[in-house]
Amino acid sequence: MKTYEFKPKNICAQKITFALEEDVIHGVKFHGGCSGNAKGMANLLEGAKAGEAISRLEDITCQNRGTSCPAELAKALKEAIDAEIQ
Repeated sequence: MKTYEFKPKNICAQKITFALEEDVIHGVKFHGGCSGNAKGMANLLEGAKAGEAISRLEDITCQNRGTSCPAELAKALKEAIDAEIQ
C-alpha cells in the first residue's frame, strides 16, 4: 500500500493524504477545511475503488470556485493512478 500527499488548489483544505492498494482507497484525510464533510467523505470512500470515486467526485463544485474538496480528491486520485502506471 502506497501513501500519497496532494496539495489542492482553490479549496479550504491545504493538503489531502490517502493510500491506494490495487485501486482501493484507504485513509483519506483532508488537512484543513470543513472537518465534518471531510470526515464523512473519508468514511464513505474507505475501501472504495479509485476509478468509481473519481467518476462520482470529479465534477462537483463549491461556491463558484470551479472545484471542491471532492473534485480535488478526484484529481489527486488520478495523479496517484498515473504515477502507479508509470
